[in-house]
Amino acid sequence: MPAHRIRLADIMHLPSVYFPTVSNNGNRLAFYWDISGSMELYVIDLPDGAPQQISKGNVPKSLRAGFIWSQDDTRIVFAKDVGGNEQHDLYSMDVKSGAVLQLTHTPNAQDYPVEFSPDDAWISMLSNRDGQLSLYKIRSDGSQPVRLTEFANPVSGGLWSPDGTQLALSANESKDLRNSDIYVVSADGDSCRRLLRVNEGSQDRPVAWLPDGKRLAMTSDASGVNRPGILDLESGVATWLGIEGVDESAVSVSESGNQLATLRNQDAAISVVIYDVDRGTETIMGAQTGLAIWPAFALNDTLLVMAKASATRHRELLTVDLATLQEHALTPVNYGSIDTTAFVGSKHIRYNSSDGLSIPAVLSTPDHLHQDGKAPAVVMVHGGPTGQFFRGFDPFVQILVDRGYVVLQPNVRGSTGYGVEFRDMNLNDWGGGDLEDVAAGVEYLKSLGTVDPGRIAVFGGSYGGYMTFMAVVKKPDLWKAGIAWIGITDLHRLYEKSMEHFKYYLRTLMGDPVENADLWRDRSAIHFVDRVTAKLLILHGVNDPRCPVEQSRIFRDRMIELGYKEGADFEYIEFADVGHASSDIGQKTETYQLIIDFLERTM
Repeated sequence: MPAHRIRLADIMHLPSVYFPTVSNNGNRLAFYWDISGSMELYVIDLPDGAPQQISKGNVPKSLRAGFIWSQDDTRIVFAKDVGGNEQHDLYSMDVKSGAVLQLTHTPNAQDYPVEFSPDDAWISMLSNRDGQLSLYKIRSDGSQPVRLTEFANPVSGGLWSPDGTQLALSANESKDLRNSDIYVVSADGDSCRRLLRVNEGSQDRPVAWLPDGKRLAMTSDASGVNRPGILDLESGVATWLGIEGVDESAVSVSESGNQLATLRNQDAAISVVIYDVDRGTETIMGAQTGLAIWPAFALNDTLLVMAKASATRHRELLTVDLATLQEHALTPVNYGSIDTTAFVGSKHIRYNSSDGLSIPAVLSTPDHLHQDGKAPAVVMVHGGPTGQFFRGFDPFVQILVDRGYVVLQPNVRGSTGYGVEFRDMNLNDWGGGDLEDVAAGVEYLKSLGTVDPGRIAVFGGSYGGYMTFMAVVKKPDLWKAGIAWIGITDLHRLYEKSMEHFKYYLRTLMGDPVENADLWRDRSAIHFVDRVTAKLLILHGVNDPRCPVEQSRIFRDRMIELGYKEGADFEYIEFADVGHASSDIGQKTETYQLIIDFLERTM
């Protein structure tokens, strides 16, 4: 192994920004930031003020939800859980004093804030307090909850119209569980009507009201990819923007309503696109080989706030002057003692799977690799499966490459960003074609001439953890090691223990658990534990509500029953007060240190 140029603790402690949100007056920006070593809430006076910490250790330690500004910009309402259990309550923070008031008390349910009403009297909220995830409104002091929707399936959205008389949301009353339509519900909940269904089975969702209250910015995948558009409520006609065949989603509307910001996703990179709504002209911002995300208009539409990163540059907040396109960094990253010349770029590549399907992937390799077939490699599998690897800054990838590993991050079938057909290719087929894509990634690595075929590991979290378990039981000959993090091993047990909206999500991807019982069993690694030959590291948070810790425990117990030895054949670690992964610096550092140590012992 080469000498290490990057210390894990140093790179993991580089501060990260999350959920930047412009105030309603457009002159302030709030965001979560962990520059102090723990997550706190900060506010900046735009255009170029210094960040001011307004929280005092009373915001979430690990983030699963964002926050909202009150219309008068005096308060911020955020969601907070306990120990990563995702049973969020709502809290209100006074921006000036930092004082915090708990608004909701639902320890067995999830509450998520959406928006303050135009008169600041109400907050729209998504909650599963009555079973299914539904849209509610509550008084701004947390009182008088009113359920606004009664759909059998989960809803999303809850955007107040400019006059406060109705809210836009997405819901599904179709038998096609992949379907999502745009609705409006009256503010009193007495009426709810569907505004738009582009096609049966398409996913159509509202993004923002235009200030005239007669149009909605929206995104639909009816064309085969996500496309942004403007929906005229009176005529029901949508005007589509973007490029045919290129994934792009609407994000925010300017105060005037004349501009729309979108995210264009091409080849695992994201650019911000600003449209003139009336003329349809566009301006592209951000590196087209990296990530530009979270665009929002500010200061009377003279400024755009966004975050930007690349494979070799950590994410930071910046502003863009919309007249000159000049950028100004709000949270420039101080790399300290880190030798940034050790950072490596990434490539967007493709290889063929077993059935000839072209699989996109992000490849990161150490500098000056020799064609001697000696380098170890790690194949990563992302979560979701409706997720994607990008060419952004990944501290763990940089650590692995610095230690001599070749890293392949395949966007297997089922991933987003490459169109609806590709995204839906693993429906009712988890652990099938997608696993073949992972296995084909190993063959691709072997073809490079730099990788040792006997020193390849598979690693993933959530769905990626599920795929890791499946890979080591269904493709045991490929791996020297496997790291399953917050993974899934028994689909039926997972379904039984899930909340209603999580059950819905599972049914959309793997069908009915009774009708497809044989498939669910075949695609559950717990039934094939005896096939494991790779050395395993199993990691899980005990408060995980999405992939309960039981999923890892039963796999560990089955390995012991079959005679596998803990410490010799596998290692098992649980994290207290942690849920479905963590954005906390200390927790991330501990987790990745355990993985690095395991790989160095095993590979």
